[in-house]
Amino acid sequence: MTREERTLQRIRTHLAEMGPVLPGSLSEQWNVCGTPGCQCKALPQPKKHGPYYQLSFTVAGKSSTLFIPKKDVAEVRRRITRYHRFKTLTTDWVQACIALARTQGFRSPS
Repeated sequence: MTREERTLQRIRTHLAEMGPVLPGSLSEQWNVCGTPGCQCKALPQPKKHGPYYQLSFTVAGKSSTLFIPKKDVAEVRRRITRYHRFKTLTTDWVQACIALARTQGFRSPS
């Protein structure tokens, strides 16, 4: 087994064990409501509502957002981290496939 084939096997194993992923970035937002006299408009130090969490992402050229409940923020962050690992692994996969094509041509993989 070549080095590239071992790399592909290692990546295959990592991908199979990875778990759910989410692309994008998570932001924390604070809002001001429309209720007159609310604490969010108090001067000199307003107390805004929040935090609210929002995941912003683009998939297949389409941008979208998801509001994330506070109880799910830690899991969403783990999934975003996994997505970065997923992207790294797929880049490594492509590089190994190119290296195999250069050294072995385009024969069917065994």
